[in-house]
Amino acid sequence: MIKFSLPSFLIVLLLLSRINTFSQVNYSELALTGRGDLELVGTQDKLQKEVFEAFKKMQQDALKDSISIKIASAYRSFDRQQEIWNRKYETYISEGLTPQGAIEKIIAYSTIPGTSRHHWGTDIDLIEEVVNIPEKLLTEENYINKGVFSNFKRWMDKNSEKYGFYLVYDASIDRKGFKYEPWHYSYKKLSHPMLKDFLKIDLVALLQSVNLEGNKFITPAFLQKYTNENILDINPKLK
Repeated sequence: MIKFSLPSFLIVLLLLSRINTFSQVNYSELALTGRGDLELVGTQDKLQKEVFEAFKKMQQDALKDSISIKIASAYRSFDRQQEIWNRKYETYISEGLTPQGAIEKIIAYSTIPGTSRHHWGTDIDLIEEVVNIPEKLLTEENYINKGVFSNFKRWMDKNSEKYGFYLVYDASIDRKGFKYEPWHYSYKKLSHPMLKDFLKIDLVALLQSVNLEGNKFITPAFLQKYTNENILDINPKLK
């Protein structure tokens, strides 16, 4: 058995700590904003490899309890999020909303392109494969009371965190920002450090460089409020 003196033991601990620090992944701005530079697996529903494997394990175990979990949305690129944003903005403006009103309505559920957690390959919107699939999948009533996905939601409430998946936008009455999304789960082991890296990005500079409807109304003051309420006011377990 190798014996260490106390000073030697402390040196070993320090070296191990530094090795652990150096092994941490730092994510690029491209990876964090859905513009590439992120390794993904899967065909239609893409995720980071570790997330994909954790999801498959959860999906297989849920089947043992007669719950068939299906991904409704996984990784989403910047371009795809931009398409969603621009389409919604144009629709709301055509309905008579002011630019500010259109933006506020969009961010009830949808993110500003470049700021979506779906850019990270760690977050998934989930449903259950059932006989009578509703036309509108991702609505709260499908997941509560006797909704079509309520059995799935009860299973997830009991089991999802065992596999590393946490609800992002919970039903807390004190939470600001995005409304309750009982379908949106995040793989904490990877999304937690990605959030920390994301907060270092200059969002003002990023959004000034892209073609985004209503861009001039997304001011630095608005972005600060959006960051505090929509990006950071999430399930405390994910912070």
